[in-house]
Amino acid sequence: MTNATDEIAPVPEGVTKEVLLHFGMPDHLPPNLNTLRQLLERYTRKVPWESASRIARRARHADAADCILLGEAFWDSHFEQGSGGTCYESNYAFFSLLRRIGFQGYVTINDMGSTIGCHSAIVVLLDGEKFLVDVGFPLHTILPLPAGPESSAESPFMRYTAKALGQGRYEIWRDVPRDERVFQLNDMAVGEADYRAITLHDYRHDGGQFLNDVVIHKVIDEQLWRFNSDERPLRLQQFVAGQRHDHKLGGNAAAEVADKFGIAPDVVAEAFRAIDC
Repeated sequence: MTNATDEIAPVPEGVTKEVLLHFGMPDHLPPNLNTLRQLLERYTRKVPWESASRIARRARHADAADCILLGEAFWDSHFEQGSGGTCYESNYAFFSLLRRIGFQGYVTINDMGSTIGCHSAIVVLLDGEKFLVDVGFPLHTILPLPAGPESSAESPFMRYTAKALGQGRYEIWRDVPRDERVFQLNDMAVGEADYRAITLHDYRHDGGQFLNDVVIHKVIDEQLWRFNSDERPLRLQQFVAGQRHDHKLGGNAAAEVADKFGIAPDVVAEAFRAIDC
């Protein structure tokens, strides 16, 4: 566990009120499972998982340290540009919101396949149980960590399963469009300083993720929508009952993508230019 003096800081109370108003939720919320579910649901419908803003920031700044948006800075960017982020900044921002509301827990750094230490996630402690919360993938539901071999939880879009590996490690699986391993959760708290260092490294060109492809995910009108600049011809991806439907983009793809996901057009256009899309 992390030292209590090195915990992730909660966002200021004023930012929390602004976020909750944006989510259509009251100012004062009890830190319970129902509140956690509502916050996750509202987040994934308001805040995109996206790499466009990080690509645009990296293109504008020579120093990687100037690119990082954690906590209050993340939320300020979202309100100004409709942006979100990838796992490190998204989960930090969501957890700092949870902390202000009164939730207890910690952030973790996890593995994907053979890539070690490449994905963050949140563990929330409630009533003597642990729950995996991850807006940085995202997982679309709260997944209890199993006391036995495994546990599962349904979301509106797919089912997630946690399989115990022992020694505080769990395989996280999803079942749409097929059964697949998402990542390995390493149930160990990471402190503020270490987390910031990892986030900084993720903006360096020699180690950064999602700096070469514009990828965006968001729940829109209760359906999953995605965009990935690596797929040509450029198209929007819509998922209906687990089935993918592609919508080819026109001559101004950046503007169409920005409009669909509610991100500032100049941010998406700058990201497209940075990757020669």
